[in-house]
Amino acid sequence: MDLSQVKAAVWKRIDDIADELWDIALKIHENPELAFQEYKAAAWLTEALEKGGFRVERGVGGLETAFKAVHPVEAEGPAVAFLAEYDALPELGHACGHNIIATIALGAGLGLAPFKETLPGKLMVIGTPAEEGGGGKIKLLEAGVFSDVDVAMMVHPADRTLVERGSLAITEVKIEFHGKPAHASGSPEEGINALDAVIQTFVGLNALRQHIRDGARIHGIITHGGTKPNIVPEYAAALFYVRDIDDDYKEELVEKLRRCAEGAALATGAKLTFTRVGHEYKAMRPNHHLAQSFRRNIEELGYEIEPPKGGMGSTDMGDISQAMPAIHPYIKIAPTGTPGHSHEFAEAARSEEAKRGMLAAAKALAAVALELWLVPGFYEEVRREFEEVVLKKGGGS
Repeated sequence: MDLSQVKAAVWKRIDDIADELWDIALKIHENPELAFQEYKAAAWLTEALEKGGFRVERGVGGLETAFKAVHPVEAEGPAVAFLAEYDALPELGHACGHNIIATIALGAGLGLAPFKETLPGKLMVIGTPAEEGGGGKIKLLEAGVFSDVDVAMMVHPADRTLVERGSLAITEVKIEFHGKPAHASGSPEEGINALDAVIQTFVGLNALRQHIRDGARIHGIITHGGTKPNIVPEYAAALFYVRDIDDDYKEELVEKLRRCAEGAALATGAKLTFTRVGHEYKAMRPNHHLAQSFRRNIEELGYEIEPPKGGMGSTDMGDISQAMPAIHPYIKIAPTGTPGHSHEFAEAARSEEAKRGMLAAAKALAAVALELWLVPGFYEEVRREFEEVVLKKGGGS
């Protein structure tokens, strides 16, 4: 089978369904749903996949808004999964562009589907809820949903097109202080100020910043600071994200944060509760061979690749990349300099540039799948790299 001919046919198919894909992207954008509540988005995506000939299992891995769509024609060769995200951010909606991630995966799957009878391998689209702090992919991984997947791929929207950008490992920490209430004016000496302990934790953390590696991040918010100014705060709390590209060093930073909080407890007399809460993602390990395939195809579609620079975020795709060969490139949908998680990026996620990026990324992902299936030895190179770089080195864990 001629790779260039089938690729051209798949790309034409994606162009033919462009309006359908864009309609779903806009509906998801206009109906933002938070982690584990993405019922409408999951319904629209699964309906489109069933219409496109996929067998769809809903509620996989014990998550109501997760799904696994498998093309019924299976053959020898690597099993390729395109991953869809579709959760939104509180108050900001789709300011991370997950509506576009969802329809990129959908477009790649539907673009390949009509030709699957003549193609080797297995084709899947997996719906992965709750990337924004819920770790949906990790839950699905632990539940065995990825047990038959050889390669996992997705594309994230951004203000630049990037191919091999990684991500930071992350741990979410909840810090709580319990003090003693008293009248803040009449008898403050009788109280123990839990809010002071939270503030002292931030002070200690700020002093620590000059002594941690470049690129590492510790940042947080106060979630409870008291009830009224005339009551010494009996209870105060904060949430922190601790991040680094190296999983082990991230753990060192968690302990440094713990010591800052312990010092604040000692100084104020408040009692500390230090809890790791459900946001633990590993660092992304992009597969170089897969990434270069994506690079070739996205450049063919007219996109200029920029070198990775600046800070990185975190994603549960990191855990997937340490379990199997995976990529998580970025496609430009917004003017350069538009920050993610902003009102401006939310607007960009419904723009004509977003539609163009969606279609290009879907085509590039589909082309990578075709190379995995049709180029002799390519999957073997991908797998060999994963075993040597990730498995033998422990993925940085």
